[in-house]
Amino acid sequence: MSKRKNVKWTGIGLLAVLAVIGATLGGVGDAAQAIWKFKQDYPHASPLVLLDINQQEDKVPTYELPPLLLSTTGKPIDSAEQWRSNRDDLLKQFSDYIYGVTPTEVVPVKSRILASSLVFGGKTLRQQIELDLSGHKVTVLIYRPNDVAGPVPAFLGLNFRGNHTVSKSPDILLTESWVPKDIDNGVLTHEATDANRGQRERRYPVELITDRGYALVTAYYGDFYNDHIGGQASSIQNLFEQDAGVARWGAIGAWSWGISRILDYLEQDESIDATRIVSIGHSRLGKAALWAAAQDQRFSAAISNNSGAVGAALSRRQFGETVGIITELFPHWFTPKFKRYSKQENALPIDQHQLVALMAPRPVYVASADKDLWADPYGEFLSAKVAQEVYGLFGLGSHNLSTMPVAGEAIYGPVSYHLRAGKHDMLSFDWQHYLAFADCYVVEKVACEG
Repeated sequence: MSKRKNVKWTGIGLLAVLAVIGATLGGVGDAAQAIWKFKQDYPHASPLVLLDINQQEDKVPTYELPPLLLSTTGKPIDSAEQWRSNRDDLLKQFSDYIYGVTPTEVVPVKSRILASSLVFGGKTLRQQIELDLSGHKVTVLIYRPNDVAGPVPAFLGLNFRGNHTVSKSPDILLTESWVPKDIDNGVLTHEATDANRGQRERRYPVELITDRGYALVTAYYGDFYNDHIGGQASSIQNLFEQDAGVARWGAIGAWSWGISRILDYLEQDESIDATRIVSIGHSRLGKAALWAAAQDQRFSAAISNNSGAVGAALSRRQFGETVGIITELFPHWFTPKFKRYSKQENALPIDQHQLVALMAPRPVYVASADKDLWADPYGEFLSAKVAQEVYGLFGLGSHNLSTMPVAGEAIYGPVSYHLRAGKHDMLSFDWQHYLAFADCYVVEKVACEG
């Protein structure tokens, strides 16, 4: 094809993208602005990938999920013991095909307290801890109830913009790691500033969490791997040598590894009950929370909040963000091999219901938002529903998720699910249910009623 024809077809493709986005946003002018922003955010990617977007249920292709109760070698799984025997092989498939292989070398975790103070009228102790991972520094922010005698359970998850965005307090240290520009919120370069202090406060109702007897533990995800295609250069991956022939791990693997290193520290902290730690994350960090807990069975539970594609949502549905779209926009998240399965999802030997099931018999919570079609709420629900089969092997309730709930409803069980009304976010509604879930399945270890 001649260069002139290439230009012509690229132009036609861009017009098609304008039409698709225009139909969603309400006009071609809005679509043109969206494409301009797209090229600013993803200079390595083509906006033509957006032509693959499907948000209509009747356009979901026919698919068949890999059976949960069949081993990677094709043998039936009829017992909890057989599931456990197959577990490592299933983890290896997720490593080889999607997330890459996590190094097993032990990295010592050294720590020092940077700051400590009482907040919320003295009810809560806030600490900022520096972790030294063989020279790589990470700052962890911890809130724990101050009026509790013994060690407390905790929610552990990474945050998007820096610890200082969790609260408006001027005392929380700014991250020294790379941050994404956010001009609307005053972040004009890739350096953190005071401008967006408390920007994500809505996602962390700290007083609610600590009043219920839990600690909240978080760190900026960029401290482990800066979230851009060149982020590997300054990431924790440089602590390790990459073995030839081993699937290279991506950013999700690095973030998951980081979550486990924070758990290493919590095992040294006598004020935290390290046997009752819930791995929690929103969006891409929900993917990391699931992958961390799947690999690290020290986590007592996992919560996936709107984790979507390659998190809790089924890839084979090709709804919302697909394998093709996510690997085009975020190639650094995954092992390079994963990109081969763009529009070839049925050729993958695994799907995300198996990732959810890898939590068994530990409790897991999957949550969606009804307006968050990009994350495929129904695909997230189906993944959780199917994962119940494995919990049945352990004698745990395996039929509580039968029909997708309406917006505003939660269904509790060893595999719990709720659908919040609204958009892609993590809000007080979500936390109210996560706290109830943790009360039952992490602290009391009894079935929730209702």
